[in-house]
Amino acid sequence: MASAKKEASDIRSFLNNKRVRGWLTQIVVVLLLAVLAGYGIYNAGVNLSSAGITTGFGFLSQPSGFDISQTLVEYSSNSTYARALVVGLYNTLLVSFLTIFFSTILGFFLGVIRLSPNWLISRMATALTEIIRNIPLLLQILFWYLAILTPLPGPRQAMHLGEYVYLCNRGLQIPKLHFEPGFGYVLASLALGACLTVVLMWWNRKRQLATGKRVPALPMGLALLAVICTVSFFAAGTPVQTELPALKGFNFKGGITVLPELIALLLALTLYAATFIGEFVRSGILAVEKGQREAAQALGYRSFLAYRLIIIPQAMRMVVPPLINQYLAIIKNSSLAIVIGYPDLIHVFAGTALNQSGQAVEIITITMAIYLVISLFISLIMNWYNKKFALRGH
Repeated sequence: MASAKKEASDIRSFLNNKRVRGWLTQIVVVLLLAVLAGYGIYNAGVNLSSAGITTGFGFLSQPSGFDISQTLVEYSSNSTYARALVVGLYNTLLVSFLTIFFSTILGFFLGVIRLSPNWLISRMATALTEIIRNIPLLLQILFWYLAILTPLPGPRQAMHLGEYVYLCNRGLQIPKLHFEPGFGYVLASLALGACLTVVLMWWNRKRQLATGKRVPALPMGLALLAVICTVSFFAAGTPVQTELPALKGFNFKGGITVLPELIALLLALTLYAATFIGEFVRSGILAVEKGQREAAQALGYRSFLAYRLIIIPQAMRMVVPPLINQYLAIIKNSSLAIVIGYPDLIHVFAGTALNQSGQAVEIITITMAIYLVISLFISLIMNWYNKKFALRGH
């Protein structure tokens, strides 16, 4: 009797332990989720079988049977669905990373000039920010594509910059570079010049911390890089040939064609993201203590140097966290390309390939997994940067 009471007491004390209850709760939740997921997979399999739809990823090795208007890698209608997936992924990465690059530059510029003491410049930046970020992105994409680019003249009346650049309703025609074998020496010299520039900036930083004196390391490094690359370029016999676009018949031949869909998408995404990044930058700068600016002025720093060396580095600690979310939003917003026919991952793989193969579950799963991996990769890099430059103890 006493032993039974003791066992019951031990069981109660075991179940009343917070750590034990926490683990039991998590185990129950995981089991429930596993059961729900298993039921969902089983139910989907039964429904697909009753509809006569085969499952599996074997379709990826079958010919796609459709063409794609923009391909960064070799592709034809005889290529496989897996190749079409790669083409769509590359097109998505192209517009996403171009948008991240340009919107970051424009956003920093907008954030700084909104704090300008010049009334007209700051108000113009404020007006641009408020207008762009309060209009739905989808409408902006359609505006650039339907109202700006589509009404452009045809190839015969194309606007041009000499014989090098043409702009018409077929897109932007630019020269194409062909690299010859000697170009490898130019790339090697470029890498050498970049390494020397980094070493020079590192030395300048150490010297400034030790003595308080500094030299214009970045301009010196860029000048050194330009000299090394120029010398190696001519020493290698100018190993780059230029193919100019030329009007032949009713369209341009040669060069590179930048699709109007890509231009419209890039402009809309860049401007939209830049307005949000500008606000992050402005709030980050305002969060820096006023005494930092006053100290920079007292030390004789010009406004540009004060921002570059003192204010912006401190503001970045507040800017990076929301900047991560904005970069992720750019990746996901690029899927709106489907409304104007830009051949991104959604349009090529989750659209055309899905309609032709009928493998809806597999294609949607692959597409979701790709966007998830891209987002996690960007988050990993930006979180690493944030931890590296975060204030210690905060």
